Amino acid sequence: MKIELASIYRAPGAHGRLTLDNAAEADGEVVSGQLVAEDGARFPIEDGIPDLTWPQQLRAREKATIEFYDGRADVYDKYLPLTFSTFGENETDVRNAMVDRLGIGPGKRVLEIGAGTGRDSEIIAARLGETGELFCQDIARSMLVRNRDRLSAAGLKAQFSIANASHLPFDDNMFDAVFQFGGVGEFIDVAGFFREVVRVTKPGGRVVVGDESMPPWLRQTTFAKILATTNPQFNAPLPLEYLPIEAREVNLRWIIGGTFYLIDFTVGEGEPPADFDFEIPGPRGGTHRTRYLGQLEGVKPLTKELAHKARAKLGLSMHDWLDDLIRREAGKVLALGDQDE
Repeated sequence: MKIELASIYRAPGAHGRLTLDNAAEADGEVVSGQLVAEDGARFPIEDGIPDLTWPQQLRAREKATIEFYDGRADVYDKYLPLTFSTFGENETDVRNAMVDRLGIGPGKRVLEIGAGTGRDSEIIAARLGETGELFCQDIARSMLVRNRDRLSAAGLKAQFSIANASHLPFDDNMFDAVFQFGGVGEFIDVAGFFREVVRVTKPGGRVVVGDESMPPWLRQTTFAKILATTNPQFNAPLPLEYLPIEAREVNLRWIIGGTFYLIDFTVGEGEPPADFDFEIPGPRGGTHRTRYLGQLEGVKPLTKELAHKARAKLGLSMHDWLDDLIRREAGKVLALGDQDE
């Protein structure tokens, strides 16, 4: 870990600043020590990789995920290409097409969540060049170590940290783009993951997320049943309900033989913008906002019929007639009340 990263990383959860303690350095790199949060929480640095997991006491499913990937790190790259060859896909072409959706180039700062052994990291880092920055995050140390070795052998650079996808150790609006492929199905808190992704991405930044999940039209086919027998994750639901309100220009496609979804979107701010205050032409009248905020108790059918006749005779919309009528009548009642006092 580079020494200057001590001022860049943030305490997961609280997002407060961290200070470096008991650091052992070599050639400008912190190889061991601790990052200390303002509330006293301490996060160890081992072999140059800070462990910013939060909460620090992991849940059973998270422990199982770490155990699974730690146990497969040495053979992960050996068997993963089978996924692509099963469907006659070229892995390099598919991964490059996914990274294309990020819209990145030299000088950009990118976060890859669940970076694994670096099969996508290598492509991203190459596109960022010497002036860009890639931060690779994973919950399994052994996967990050292999990732680091891969990038180092290719002459590429990145920063590595252990953390949960739903508690990222970074400041708000820090990244130009965020990438995650193949991990969402393992996340305990998918909604929290998307909240964090939006928090750390700059407005206007790009997000690309994908994982196993076959489309509805394939689920009952023999094709789907054969695949799900080996990997039930192919029957996982799409995470559309967890997408954040800040998601703009959302695209959904299925890739790798139609068995993996890929979602990409641009990060906006808050709810989508809209003009709710223009006058709507026609008998009803009003605006979108007044129709939502100004609803009154229902009336009898005959009363409604008479009201439409009255407003038509006056040449007004229902909104304008009612607004004026109720304001005048309410003013009379309130005036009488003031006289009684």
